[in-house]
Amino acid sequence: MNLPNFYDPNKVGELFIPDIPNAVAAGIDQKLPAFSEDSIRILLLLVDAQIDFIHTDGALSVPGAIEDTRRTVEWIYAHTQQLTHIAASLDSHTPNQIFFPPWWIDQQGGHPEPFTVITAKDVDEGKWRPVFEPEWSLKYVHELEESAKKQLMIWPFHTMMGTPGHNLSPSLYEAIAYHSAARKTKPTFVHKGMIAKTEFYSLLEPEVIVSDDPRGMINEKLLGEIFDFDAVYVAGQAKSHCVLETLSTIVREFSAKVGFKGKFRVLMDCTSSVYHPEIDFEAMAQDMYDRFREQGVELITSADIVT
Repeated sequence: MNLPNFYDPNKVGELFIPDIPNAVAAGIDQKLPAFSEDSIRILLLLVDAQIDFIHTDGALSVPGAIEDTRRTVEWIYAHTQQLTHIAASLDSHTPNQIFFPPWWIDQQGGHPEPFTVITAKDVDEGKWRPVFEPEWSLKYVHELEESAKKQLMIWPFHTMMGTPGHNLSPSLYEAIAYHSAARKTKPTFVHKGMIAKTEFYSLLEPEVIVSDDPRGMINEKLLGEIFDFDAVYVAGQAKSHCVLETLSTIVREFSAKVGFKGKFRVLMDCTSSVYHPEIDFEAMAQDMYDRFREQGVELITSADIVT
């Protein structure tokens, strides 16, 4: 595989200013057909490939994410001519959200530590009480357990809007710029997670519907745009959370439709699970991916042939 001269694989996972001028110039130099000429339309769906999840000093660094990202970047360079479009989600947060420590307080006035699990029972019994939106918060933890089958996890502050950790990893951004120039297209960036009252793992819908906010519903428009592609490759972070929940939405919405089987392909060596010393997120995730495969999602690697 011929890699562009400006690309340095040793810099993947480092914070630097992306070399956009050289990435764009190198893409133009390829003299490839415009994306609009593709008879088979292929989408790369990048889930939350951001500094805070990928870099070792990121606020919620995922073990293995640097290697995942290097393979993703090189996959883009290897398949630029076949790749019609790139869409990337950006997990986007502010300090006072329901899954961050300031939202909750215990009987002694303390806030929960990151990775604390807050159950509906905890809230009912007063072990934790909300500082914001008390009525909604009580409803939320119950609905989360009943409909999403999850308990509320308190996370470290991560991907905060306006901070470096919110940005895409620089090496990956260069690859996106290169592809955009080479195929005469523009990438799609999808912001998610800005609603304070709900978690937002899937890039297509919140964990609990927020009916008074237009962003709090399932994104039907984006769903339709994704399904219109002939093939969709999925990569990003984390395998156990946002990639998994994005696929859960896709499988639920599309698995019964004609053309679903084989359309969605997960680059399994381009995503990794969140590490927790007491929760085996990897095992839980793998069980779900096995179910996705049974329903028609292909689990492949970046070395497999793109069709």
